[in-house]
Amino acid sequence: MAADDVHRSPKLPIPGKRNILITSALPYVNNVPHLGNIIGCVLSADVFARYCRLRGYNAIYMCGTDEYGTATETKALEENCTPKEICDKYHAIHRDVYKWFNISFDEFGRTSTPQQTQVCQSIFKKLMENNCLSEDTMQQLYCDTCQKFLVDRLVEGTCPTTGCYYDSARGDQCEKCGKLLNPTELVNPRCKVCANSPHIRATNHLFLDLPSLEGKLRDYINSSMSVVGSWSQNAIQATKAWLEEGLKQRCITRDLKWGVPVPHERFKDKVFYVWFDAPIGYVSITSSYTYEWEQWWKNPKNVELYQFMGKDNVPFHTVMFPSTLLGTDENWTLMKNISVTEYLNYETGKFSKSKGVGVFGNDAKDTNIPVEVWRYYLLTNRPEVSDTLFTWADLQAKLNSELLNNLGNFINRVLSFIAKDPGSGYNSIIPDAAGAETHLLSKTFGDRIGTYVEKYVEAMEKVKLKQGLKIAMTISGEGNAYLQESQFWKLYKEDKSSCSIVMKTSVGVVYLLACLLEPFMPSFSVEVLKQLSLPLQLSLSHEKGDVEKAKRPWEMVPAGHRIGTPVPLFKELKDEEVEFFRAKFAGSQADRAVKAEAEANKIAQQLKKNSKIKVERRKVWLNLRLMLAVQEITINRLDIHVGLIKKVEKHPKADSLYVYRSNLKVQKFLSCDFNAGVGALTN
Repeated sequence: MAADDVHRSPKLPIPGKRNILITSALPYVNNVPHLGNIIGCVLSADVFARYCRLRGYNAIYMCGTDEYGTATETKALEENCTPKEICDKYHAIHRDVYKWFNISFDEFGRTSTPQQTQVCQSIFKKLMENNCLSEDTMQQLYCDTCQKFLVDRLVEGTCPTTGCYYDSARGDQCEKCGKLLNPTELVNPRCKVCANSPHIRATNHLFLDLPSLEGKLRDYINSSMSVVGSWSQNAIQATKAWLEEGLKQRCITRDLKWGVPVPHERFKDKVFYVWFDAPIGYVSITSSYTYEWEQWWKNPKNVELYQFMGKDNVPFHTVMFPSTLLGTDENWTLMKNISVTEYLNYETGKFSKSKGVGVFGNDAKDTNIPVEVWRYYLLTNRPEVSDTLFTWADLQAKLNSELLNNLGNFINRVLSFIAKDPGSGYNSIIPDAAGAETHLLSKTFGDRIGTYVEKYVEAMEKVKLKQGLKIAMTISGEGNAYLQESQFWKLYKEDKSSCSIVMKTSVGVVYLLACLLEPFMPSFSVEVLKQLSLPLQLSLSHEKGDVEKAKRPWEMVPAGHRIGTPVPLFKELKDEEVEFFRAKFAGSQADRAVKAEAEANKIAQQLKKNSKIKVERRKVWLNLRLMLAVQEITINRLDIHVGLIKKVEKHPKADSLYVYRSNLKVQKFLSCDFNAGVGALTN
């Protein structure tokens, strides 16, 4: 389901049901998302949201574009437009990319809204009332040329971290080592706008007093909420590192124009720091989804909050955001589970939006490789515990061996056999499976499948998405082995009742795979249900006994049901296609743009050359017509020779003219343009 296809009327928590609030890190609106961004937050959260719906939980998935801050201002400067225009442009791009990837948001909003301003300022005022904020003077880089303070991403320089020394570190964070920075910490800083060296100047700001909130924060982190929630190990490590280093006051205001205004007389010319207001975007986007948003966000007893993000966002969600909410002394729904990914790297380097390295969301669509293949590959390669690597060769291997030869092969074997005419198949009618409970091979197979489904549920409940996908694909492999061991093609002639049990069991597993894989490859599941001629309704609910029923797959599709037309589900990705894509997406987007422009110029020159040739041919044709018009044609004017054409070759100065040489004593040759219908004899 795409974003527009989920629930059209807002859902609210239901007493007695499991209510799950899911968020993924709000993507910056200053560029097109690359595959690392997609797997790191929105796709992973989408898989879990779809799983929750499959289980019958009352779940909503909130996301949107993060639109305030220096990243937007910097991009606006680059594109010579306003921050608002940048936000409008890239919000639409993000929305379209995620729609193509079948991301099933319940609400995909944005942070540059009145709701964001209202919620953000309300939280700020509560923090002020509770003395959780302080004022202080800080030293900040100031550019005399631009006549402005250089905050965050408006300044670059060398990372001061020992062993790193990355020479293009941003003023807020080093992209290479992940260290959070202040602009004044950079070595040899330079203004990103004019490239001149700034100097340090004093400016007043507001700070969140994290030390005064540390007790409440530690209680929250050490409570049963984090234990029951099973935080991912990388999230626990990153949070402990922050706490062990000692919490410091954190600046929450910036000298910018584009952002949520600070409702304070002495700071009215400043806006909130993007990482103070961005997590609040989850709340404001929910308030855009429903006026009764507090039922989700101020209801910790009845709502579980699951959050998905990349590892560089962890401290803001486990320290900054919870501290902000705890400081209000209101009954907020705090995070139960955080699922964090490491980095997905690309071929020989690292995905980078700022440098344009890697495959981006719109690139994936342009390859014509189906979306279910992209989703599958990214999720099998999900960097859950360590960085993983995207390579075109690996994508090819997983598509051809796992999707085509394992999953696709199993489903097509089953449905194609059932669809065969009577005498060699079942005429597309699901046979009865009388005695399946006592059919040893099928009973043993069913027990194994049931165990796998239980393990699948256990993995998914713990948000171990890669493990859940692996288990589902193992069931497909078991299905192929079951078919092979049963030798159903022999059974059809020798023991048709046993063959019917095998085929009805197998088609039940086909349906089960459509169910288990729907969170990962929803378009695949839609196609399987279409070939099964079954409604688009899948369930894996304990209440309905769906998990228990997996042990009896022969009961899943009723006897007498007529299936649709089986067709192959996947197409082989060939070596030459892999080489083409590897070459096409090599280097950065800037490199590709230069290469594309060079190719375009080459084609334009070739078209210009061909145009001149066509003009010359047109002149020959017009002269010939003129000659024929003014001269009477009689038999006496013809000079006919009969000979054998011995050689044909391309005309040296034309693309579509040919030269014919014969065995005539008087050597002549004929150059012809078949397209124009013109021929001329020459010596």
